[in-house]
Amino acid sequence: MSQHVEVRDEARKELQEQMRLRQEVKTLEERDFQLWSIAALVILVLAAGLAGLLLPNAMWHLRALRFESNFLPQLCYGLITLVILFNIYVLRQRRELRQAREELVLQMVYNEAAERLSLVDPLTDTFNRRYMDQVIVKDLSRAERDGIQLCFLMIDIDDFKSANTKFGHLTGDRILVEVAEVLKRTFRASDTIIRFGGDEFLAVLSDTAEEGATRAIGRLAEQVRRWNAGPAVAGYSMALSCGFAVYSKGSELKDVLNAADQNMYQQKTSG
Repeated sequence: MSQHVEVRDEARKELQEQMRLRQEVKTLEERDFQLWSIAALVILVLAAGLAGLLLPNAMWHLRALRFESNFLPQLCYGLITLVILFNIYVLRQRRELRQAREELVLQMVYNEAAERLSLVDPLTDTFNRRYMDQVIVKDLSRAERDGIQLCFLMIDIDDFKSANTKFGHLTGDRILVEVAEVLKRTFRASDTIIRFGGDEFLAVLSDTAEEGATRAIGRLAEQVRRWNAGPAVAGYSMALSCGFAVYSKGSELKDVLNAADQNMYQQKTSG
């Protein structure tokens, strides 16, 4: 129960962070709009100033331009000052906007990388339970919508506790890493590998029914045989127990996982 509460709290924090980043993006867009509005206003002021100079000549149909000498220096000085001040303001605002965008992009990249890392088990470089709680549910909805079959394959390392006791925790960690590598070599890129527990892994096989799951287990057994025949951990022989269940439309994920776990346990006890 506490794990689900923790996941829910982290999800709420991530949502708040996303809302904050969206608000900052909106603020930058508003500043861009304000900047262009000021530019349009300056153009209108300059156009009005030129119109003030040219309009009297146009009204009187004068062939030569005629200016009021008393107001000409003040007008030119005012227009030049306005242009200089506006350019200074624009340069400063553009610099601040560029810095704000760079910081925002870096923060978004950092948050995205941190979110990806939070879904990955740091030891085995496979997905963790948090990934299953957040992503697999969406995959199930998409599978139901597109009519794709999903098979959940539960995998347990036989006698891992005794191996951990015999060889030590460092070797135990290495065994976990090696098992994860064997799983990655066995399954397809479209399949998902999750470290479900301490010595349990879950493989979510996309577009796979019972027959395909049986073939996948056969490939896994062959990969384990090759690993044991190679330069493996001295004194250790890898053995895995597997059980699968196919997700059907309208099923509860926990029921499917329980069925796969029970099938795996039956294979372990019968072996």
